[in-house]
Amino acid sequence: MRLLLIAAALSAAAAAAAETAPATEPRADFWQVPWENTRPRDPALAADGRVWFVGQAGDYVAAFDPRTQQFRRFDLEAGTGPHNLIVGEDGIIWYAGNRARHIGRLDPGSGAIEKIALPEEVPDPHTLAGDGRGHLWFTAQRANVIGRLTIRDRKVDVIRVPTSRALPYGIAVDAAGRPWVNLLGTAKLATLDPDSLQIEEIGLPRGQARTRRIAIDRQGAVWFVDYAGGFLGRLEPATRGIREWPLPSGAASRPYAMAIDDRGRIWIAESGPQPNRMVAFDPETTRFVAGITLAQARGAVRHMVFDAKTRALWFGTDTGYLGRLRVD
Repeated sequence: MRLLLIAAALSAAAAAAAETAPATEPRADFWQVPWENTRPRDPALAADGRVWFVGQAGDYVAAFDPRTQQFRRFDLEAGTGPHNLIVGEDGIIWYAGNRARHIGRLDPGSGAIEKIALPEEVPDPHTLAGDGRGHLWFTAQRANVIGRLTIRDRKVDVIRVPTSRALPYGIAVDAAGRPWVNLLGTAKLATLDPDSLQIEEIGLPRGQARTRRIAIDRQGAVWFVDYAGGFLGRLEPATRGIREWPLPSGAASRPYAMAIDDRGRIWIAESGPQPNRMVAFDPETTRFVAGITLAQARGAVRHMVFDAKTRALWFGTDTGYLGRLRVD
């Protein structure tokens, strides 16, 4: 049975956020990416401290070293349109060639790139997630599929979403290797059995909901943001029960990127306000406990990652910056 918890008024949520704001606000730093109008996005962290990201409009993969403040660029073929990347446990970079129907493998040491072609019915790999078991899971929006690449033999499995035009978008994998997916085109989430590849669609309480990003906490709860309605949601996998909370900026918040820090707080980029705002939700108190305007983030912060070593969130901006938000 689903439990839907919605505050009576959005203004009450904003008041609660103000009441619980910490004495020490998070601190944001920005570095201008040296390649203009390339939409740097979707950073991922390497073990050596470098921050990797793609230039969606610039056809490159790049790394930023916070210690030296230096950027390094790896060019991809024109028209690749890289949308997302992840860093493997072995340090290999995997990226989604969103406009070129492939998943790419970049060796940072040699610069060598291998392109793994996807089936004809999957022209647009969107977001990648590793499962730590030798697979890369990915979404493909226009193709309306969820895919799995087996790294060892490069085999690609394609799972079609039953609902038409569901637009599979964000993806995260839980500790058991099970992927969870946003279906942006409808008021549903999806999950797959990693053994049988059986897909399950999970309806959300509000038919108007349209979710973009998803994250899984240390207890296995699945968190998601409703871009259309301005809500943060939590799904309990065992019961499929759902609770929701309105974001501080209300229906105009347009929540997009999200990540969970080492204290279990859910950080969300509100892309409706211009510049964007970053807010934090504490699951223990069920209140928003921090917020900061991101001065250099106009357009949308689309994806971000938390670095437990430095207690910082990393993200890219549509305005050409790589951003870091220290949350301690």
